[in-house]
Amino acid sequence: QMQLKESGGGSAQPGGSLRLSCIASGGSLRFSNYALGWFRQAFGKEREFVAATTPSGSVRYYADSVKGRFTVSRDNGEDRMDLQMDSLKPEDTAVYYCASKYSLRKEIYYTSQADYANWGQGTQVTVSS
Repeated sequence: QMQLKESGGGSAQPGGSLRLSCIASGGSLRFSNYALGWFRQAFGKEREFVAATTPSGSVRYYADSVKGRFTVSRDNGEDRMDLQMDSLKPEDTAVYYCASKYSLRKEIYYTSQADYANWGQGTQVTVSS
């Protein structure tokens, strides 16, 4: 089964930037067969969708709260997905998780947590002055 590990979390000031990475390992299926997503969970709140990308990486979808500030990308040759976070706000403070779902369809993405089978352990992002 695919394992996911996030990195790159930390602290930033409002208006600053951070870049998260998600590295996949294990499993017998190609990384390029997986739709990928980022979710986040702030303290005391439910986990919410942030961004998703199709197995091919050609289509990306964002939550309204991060649209225009965050950019998701993937490198299928390196089994890696990144989340570039710019113009950070205090409300972006949360634990960020990456997730994957095997898909036979190359141009599909998923925004529901229930769709994803594999999850990383999360990385903390704190935005404060």
